[in-house]
Amino acid sequence: MVYLESFQFPDDEKETDFFYNPKDPRLKRTCYDSYYPFQVLSGRKFRRVDFEPITVFYGGNGCGKTTALNVIAAKLGLERDTPYNRSEFFEDYLGLCAAEMIGNLPKGSRIITSDDVFDYMLNVRSINNGVERRREDLFEEYLEMKYSNFRMRSMDDYDTLKKVNMARSKTQSKYVRANTPGNVREYSNGESAWSYFCEKIGENGLYLLDEPENSLSPKRQMELMKFLEDSARFFGCQFVISTHSPFLLAMRGAKIYDLDEDPVDVKRWTELENVRIYYEFFREHREEFL
Repeated sequence: MVYLESFQFPDDEKETDFFYNPKDPRLKRTCYDSYYPFQVLSGRKFRRVDFEPITVFYGGNGCGKTTALNVIAAKLGLERDTPYNRSEFFEDYLGLCAAEMIGNLPKGSRIITSDDVFDYMLNVRSINNGVERRREDLFEEYLEMKYSNFRMRSMDDYDTLKKVNMARSKTQSKYVRANTPGNVREYSNGESAWSYFCEKIGENGLYLLDEPENSLSPKRQMELMKFLEDSARFFGCQFVISTHSPFLLAMRGAKIYDLDEDPVDVKRWTELENVRIYYEFFREHREEFL
């Protein structure tokens, strides 16, 4: 499914017109050493993106693929969990961009960044740490309730009475389990990251994913690849993804923009430098796998 048909970033000419605007006093200041996001994508002549159900931005650090995702997300007003630190000139840049949609933006469409996933993992860990502390307190509470000489004197004592009766009727482990919420996730970071994608990606939506392979093992990356392929093929989803992962780059039908090229070019995944490096490495060591 395609909801976002195309997107245009400003070219050198439009950026030059902006910088030579005599009516903007900010451009006369000397404190700015960067006009970000100006001069990032135009430097690679990345002007227009024509999207498929799965579109991939590939390239090394600093090539602008994350910038492109954040600009698109901001222009479309996509939901996001972690705030994005916009520069002084970010809104000006957005004003020079243009998006072509097919119909309306689906409800629930969002951008998912590495910061979103990392914050989610930290929140899960914090909650589970709180659960563990609660369990330790309950071990002590059990002994106190079980061997107390408690007598109910008013309705204010009712909750304590229930605890005493429960402690006297249950073993210590059953008492603790009955009064403790289960851990939100008893998973590794990679498993928590995987659950985050499954939770946030629904049917019939536009999703921008910034390096989703972070924190995922190769096996999990392959599971994510299949999940994204199926979501695009059967459940009406469109994805725009920045990635280094050879597994995600190999997704069926993915249109890949190589931001390491100048100008940016569309390539097959087997033509990409990182993929070729993996290929050559394993080919050199192929006898060790026999």
